[in-house]
Amino acid sequence: MIEQTKERLLLVDGMALMFRAFYASAASGYIRRTKAGLPTNAVYGFMRYFWDAVQKFEPTHIACCWDLGSKTFRTEQFSAYKGNRSDAPDDLIPQFSVIREVMDSLGIPNVSAPGYEADDCIGSLAAKFSEDMDVFILTGDHDMLQLITEQVNVIIMKKGHGNYMVYTPESLLEEKQLRPRQIIDMKGLMGDASDNYPGVRGIGEKTALKLVQEYDSVEGILANLDGLSKSVRTKIENDLDMLHLSRQLAEIRCDVELECSIEACCFELNPALVISKFEELEMASIPSWMGLAMAK
Repeated sequence: MIEQTKERLLLVDGMALMFRAFYASAASGYIRRTKAGLPTNAVYGFMRYFWDAVQKFEPTHIACCWDLGSKTFRTEQFSAYKGNRSDAPDDLIPQFSVIREVMDSLGIPNVSAPGYEADDCIGSLAAKFSEDMDVFILTGDHDMLQLITEQVNVIIMKKGHGNYMVYTPESLLEEKQLRPRQIIDMKGLMGDASDNYPGVRGIGEKTALKLVQEYDSVEGILANLDGLSKSVRTKIENDLDMLHLSRQLAEIRCDVELECSIEACCFELNPALVISKFEELEMASIPSWMGLAMAK
């Protein structure tokens, strides 16, 4: 258990948890459904991941962040951004609204913003509230490591339930020899295949890491082009515009105006509401994990 010295806000990457929960259970070929046929496997899996993290990290406040759609300021900057992503599976799509209803029943705000991704909502809430409390970000997305500060920890979910790596500035430096801001420079150089932006063609993770470690930042690299090998220098010079654009795409916004007060994030369960919601979803076992079954 992490020692708790003051109030703690858990920011949940709802998109990451939903996709992880869906594919972890769908891999078996069995999709959990209600009697009416509503798929609920991702909702059930989400709750397992979520409640394990709540028990482990003991937040006093929680908010859950979501994407709203595929059109964001990043797709305006680069039309191919995430253009390689296939549509969500049919059985997953209806579960996004169901899990938001579940969060409502738990008294947890669902946060999103038109034109922005869940990452930007998380970054903005972390920046807003970390002055007054410790912030923990629950995700599987290593891009979030750029948000780490002395007050903001990133919890990366590993394979299986209850397996986490909690990143602080110190542990990030120890494991990856990088500071948080350098994650953005790395992405600018190497791009991101999953988000479908290229970075500098011909520069992969190994070269990007070496350059960032040696020259500190993209600016440092560009100021020292004469010191680079001819091959690397040529690649950077040929793709300079894409280097800058890729770095912009990689940077999580921390200045999105969001209507979410810290009071709204205060984590206090209403047992009757929670039990009622899970009975409706035919998941009677969940309130009992939460110690609520006897409250009916």
